[in-house]
Amino acid sequence: MALSSTINKVSLGIADMDRHYYETHELTIAQHPSETSARVLIRLIAFALNAHVNLQFTKGLSADDEPELWQKSLTDEIELWVDFGQLDEKRIRKACGRSRQVLIYTYHDRKAAVWWEQIAAKLDRYKNLSVSHIHAAGAEILINRNMQLQCNIQDGDIYISDADNAFDISVEKKYG
Repeated sequence: MALSSTINKVSLGIADMDRHYYETHELTIAQHPSETSARVLIRLIAFALNAHVNLQFTKGLSADDEPELWQKSLTDEIELWVDFGQLDEKRIRKACGRSRQVLIYTYHDRKAAVWWEQIAAKLDRYKNLSVSHIHAAGAEILINRNMQLQCNIQDGDIYISDADNAFDISVEKKYG
């Protein structure tokens, strides 16, 4: 018998002083059986950093031809493609060809460092690509089935909290 996804309900209040975006989003996030709480947190942080009325979670790990998050125009063109982890160049090329802007967020410090050394030189030809690393160690304790989170963003720094815990998250831009 196959394991099913865990459904997480999230009320995410976003106060992004850098972009002057202030909104609360009621989200439903399916956590794949192989997905860690840390990865779910990275998905939420990426959502907060790029929040927009048209930004949506996709099928994620269950679909090879879709990013984790995307923002589409009214004419169904992909304006923003957001992916996570250490992608191969083929997937990056595909994303850059299909979307106006592509963002990749890495989050495993050691794995990301090795990946970055191998791929950095190959990225110069992708003018619509940005790569950033999210440092969020320990913050995965915020993840549970029903979350009330507040995310404040100012000068590129992220402060995310629930009723009991608070974390400073940093995002280090690598490329783009």
